[in-house]
Amino acid sequence: MLGFWLLVGIAVAGWVFGLPRRWLLGALVLAWAVIELAHLAGMGAVFGGSARGWLVAGGLAGLVMAYRAGLARLRAGAVAADPPAPPPPGLSDAELDRYARHLVLREIGGPGQMRLRDASVLVVGAGGLGAPVCLYLAAAGVGRITVADDDTISLSNLQRQVIFRSDQQGRGKAQVAAGAMQALNPSVNVTALPRRITEADADLIAQHDLVLDGTDSFAVRDMINRACIKAGVPLIAGSIAQWEGQVTMYDPTRGGPCLACLFPTAPAPGLAPPCAEAGVVGPLPGVVGSLMALEAIKHLTGAGQGLRGRMLIFDGLYGESRMIGTARRPDCPVCGSGLEGGPQAS
Repeated sequence: MLGFWLLVGIAVAGWVFGLPRRWLLGALVLAWAVIELAHLAGMGAVFGGSARGWLVAGGLAGLVMAYRAGLARLRAGAVAADPPAPPPPGLSDAELDRYARHLVLREIGGPGQMRLRDASVLVVGAGGLGAPVCLYLAAAGVGRITVADDDTISLSNLQRQVIFRSDQQGRGKAQVAAGAMQALNPSVNVTALPRRITEADADLIAQHDLVLDGTDSFAVRDMINRACIKAGVPLIAGSIAQWEGQVTMYDPTRGGPCLACLFPTAPAPGLAPPCAEAGVVGPLPGVVGSLMALEAIKHLTGAGQGLRGRMLIFDGLYGESRMIGTARRPDCPVCGSGLEGGPQAS
């Protein structure tokens, strides 16, 4: 079987000397053709076998090579049809690393992360609820964040307001929170606003895509609600007391209710005391504030279902949560569509 060993020798020599694949295949085909022609000329005894046998062997080898070539073309076509997703344009290598866990989420990905980077958010209140809101929005890469608070840090805050430290007592909450956010993520633009937000701040609110309210006074909440309605900007509001908290979105411009739709009058004295009077368990603001930040990220990226027309209520004492529906009131004295200049649902 000199012919067989000739082919084996060519294959081994090609592998040893690193011949290109096409050259090696060409040499094998040429050797096979010489053997086949020798048999047809009656001189194939030296190579062994028969013309018919070598023809069948060559045909089988050709089929195998054609099959493998077809598979290679199919794989190449599949790769060309579904190439790996390119990195989002405009994100640096450091940002790709920082936001990697967002980028692999189907609901956020590169486009969602770019929407976060282009977003502008106003956080009102840097206390118990504002602390996790500020940290998580900065960590998530929200491009522009304004944090408004006229209060200063006191020792009693530190049981729950984890953005502050003991050695920062007496300093302004807005300024310290802004510094912590900037230190956490230098790529975000943070502005400290050491004052309260009132109904007269509609123009300021209109410069933002979203407002998050973490204040603890109904009067202040009412003013923020009115200013957001005038500006047409959605408002995510959280509140806490003792062991319970709630989160919702007020957005009458887009068909949701406003604060006054659900709570048309201020609670009677003593029915809704602030945390300083009623008390609050330390981790509760972290839970509710984190939910507010989560809803903000969902809203800005378009992921999932938000809380427009719904309210999430969390009971920390018994580890329970429930969702209730909310609705806009057409006769609401603050956002009712019959009022002059009142927002229209879209």
